[in-house]
Amino acid sequence: MGSFFSLFIDSMLVHNPLVVLFLGLCSFIGVTKKIGEAFSMSMAVILVTFLSQQVTFFLNYFLVYFDIAYLRLLIFIAVIASLVQIIDIVMKKLMPGMHRAFGVYLPLITTNCLVLYVSLVQIFNDYSYAKAAAFGLGTGFGYLIMMVIMAGIRERLELSDLPEPVKGTSIVLIIAAFLSLMMQGFSGIGG
Repeated sequence: MGSFFSLFIDSMLVHNPLVVLFLGLCSFIGVTKKIGEAFSMSMAVILVTFLSQQVTFFLNYFLVYFDIAYLRLLIFIAVIASLVQIIDIVMKKLMPGMHRAFGVYLPLITTNCLVLYVSLVQIFNDYSYAKAAAFGLGTGFGYLIMMVIMAGIRERLELSDLPEPVKGTSIVLIIAAFLSLMMQGFSGIGG
């Protein structure tokens, strides 16, 4: 049980792909203007990441068995896009309030490279089912943590008088660099 928990913490804090590899940076820059929007996007990413991780974990056995693993990337992208569309349709029908709250953020998850990263890393690291689930959830919750931290910082910056050269995207990238350095402080935890 300890290795699953350590993998969860490692993927959430130590090797958080959002600030270590800068995967998912588009939503990190575009959706972190308000905490509510960042939280909604993060919850949608956690859902899609976990579901796609589950489907691709078992689908990989099928691809390897039929010796078509070379189609893995294409099929995984199709799975992610399909899951996003299914979730969008189901939410629109069964949870219209939540669907309106997610708004345009749910379809944007199709292009979030963080989701594909989780599906591919679990395969290439040969994780067991439990480790793959811990990795997927840890990565999703790490995304949530970083998105909410960035949104909180950006909301505070709205009240600040910043110099013209660092307004907009440049200050976001500077903050992302500092968040990356901050997360590197956890590097001794995960081993």
